[in-house]
Amino acid sequence: MLPIDVAAHGNRWRRRHPAEKAVLGLGLTGCAVALPPWPGSVLVAVAAVTVLLGPAGVAPRQLWRSWRLPLGFCVTGAVPLLFQVGAPGGFLTLAPDGPAQAGQLLLRTSAASLGVLLFAFTTPVSDLLPRLARAGVPAPVVDVALVMYRISFLLLDAVARIRQAQAARLGLTSRAAAWRSVAGLAATAFVRAFDRAARLQVGLAGRGYDGTLRVLVPEAPVDRRFLAASAALPAAVVALTFVLEGLL
Repeated sequence: MLPIDVAAHGNRWRRRHPAEKAVLGLGLTGCAVALPPWPGSVLVAVAAVTVLLGPAGVAPRQLWRSWRLPLGFCVTGAVPLLFQVGAPGGFLTLAPDGPAQAGQLLLRTSAASLGVLLFAFTTPVSDLLPRLARAGVPAPVVDVALVMYRISFLLLDAVARIRQAQAARLGLTSRAAAWRSVAGLAATAFVRAFDRAARLQVGLAGRGYDGTLRVLVPEAPVDRRFLAASAALPAAVVALTFVLEGLL
């Protein structure tokens, strides 16, 4: 399993209703998008990390391993703002306000990604998707998402096994061998994806699949006090942002 899925199934909020955690995580994400990058995004990031490492009980290493990938996309998106093309000073020059815009974008996107991770780290997909059907999302959309979620783990396991077999057969000893191994890995994974999908379809048909996947959803009553606290944290971030913005 991926680190984020391990944390989602083992955190302290595992048994809470997804709506409670959605108000908190997605509320902080909305604050990161709507509020000024300074100090709003900084407050959102601090609040999200504090909740993840504190009440939610997520390990710092798990958080970093999952956050570093979206953080890389945030940095990649901010770097182009540092330059301008076709200016009088040359074909590629530094933009006058590039560092400020890049810093604001980096603060905003990184804080928003932490808000999304707060929801993802505390809510397993298996708890969320069945409830989306009850909330009005078309059942075929939910079924496709559930099947793809299942197949993704099967393919990741197959890729790991193939990679291990290639390493045991000295398939990574040189650059040329490594490229051949990557090509073989891609081809094998492609074929196995179709094979897994066909076997899954046969298995569903053998179990009387009629177009709807029926799964047991654990009962999780909504805690109004937790829901109120989840809404209070983004509201406090908004209020503190305006206070600090006035002082600064």
